[in-house]
Amino acid sequence: MNHPETKQALRPAKAEYARIATEEAFAPAEMLEMYRKILQGPDPDPGFVSLMGFYMSSQSARARHIIECLQDLGEKRLQHMDEAGIDRQIIALTSPGVQIMDAESAVSFARTANDELAEAVRNHPTRFSGMVAVAPQNPQEAAREIERGIKQLGLTGVIINSHTHGEYLSDQKFWEILEAAEANDAPIYLHPNTPPRNMIQPFLECGLDGAIYGFGVETGMHALRMITAGVFDRFPKLQVILGHMGEALPFWAYRLDYMHRATVVSERYASMKPLKKKPSDYLRENFVITNSGVAWGPAIRFTQDLLGMDRVMYAMDYPYQHAIDEVIALDGLPMSMADKKRFFETNAQRVFRIK
Repeated sequence: MNHPETKQALRPAKAEYARIATEEAFAPAEMLEMYRKILQGPDPDPGFVSLMGFYMSSQSARARHIIECLQDLGEKRLQHMDEAGIDRQIIALTSPGVQIMDAESAVSFARTANDELAEAVRNHPTRFSGMVAVAPQNPQEAAREIERGIKQLGLTGVIINSHTHGEYLSDQKFWEILEAAEANDAPIYLHPNTPPRNMIQPFLECGLDGAIYGFGVETGMHALRMITAGVFDRFPKLQVILGHMGEALPFWAYRLDYMHRATVVSERYASMKPLKKKPSDYLRENFVITNSGVAWGPAIRFTQDLLGMDRVMYAMDYPYQHAIDEVIALDGLPMSMADKKRFFETNAQRVFRIK
């Protein structure tokens, strides 16, 4: 079944670069069954109900397409990649992954999901790469799984689907995870989740809790919490990937610098301490941005100007956004061929260590 937004008459032309899509999702069937049990349980998380509760129960063409494609790590996915001119996908466990589960289940199923993804990568080594899913609920086990996923399974990054039961990586109890990612030279893709229980109600009231707005607000805040908590002073080599044009943070860079400095000087909050650098410096040195879901030249060019050509790369956001016309539009961006090759291919090869 094809995505209702996909224009099948269009096909991207063969390019002088490989198109590597860096934020592409999957969901094992067993995980969806676990999700159904959570949804049927007492007082499930409202954001989870809004997100996966909808996709798993709706009979709309979009919802059916997404659930079907999430579970496929074979011919259907490859067919859709070929139709869109995508040479390789960097695949990760869909949000909220194991982070909605209890700690014991999350640790166990993260291993299962990583084994399944690693097998798909072995089966299609020139088309698929994968990221390690972890359970932040148990930071020690998450750190171990990062090492196993990178060193034994051959995965090439770490997926964190933003908050875990309303808790953030800015809390030092999670820093063992960050230490393991840095030690294994594994970038963390900080992927959106719906806002947590104590934040979501105003978004739910007007249908803004998902990708239209709530995802970006919540995930951008998570990244900013990491910056202001001093994560990158403690782990200066750690690299974090943000999708959707950096969840708007690049466009706030000037104000973030000004107001962070003003807040620190005023000693307004005990939690807001001086940093070694400006917030925008960490964006330039510790973050890589993808355009997932944003096939819009002005935003891409602005972010390239701010962070540099080596820190902005392509993503499609499959299967949630599978639009072939967007690939064609991005092929036509007014960039030099060298910069276009960085955007589509070589930045991803460097960040994810693709040979």
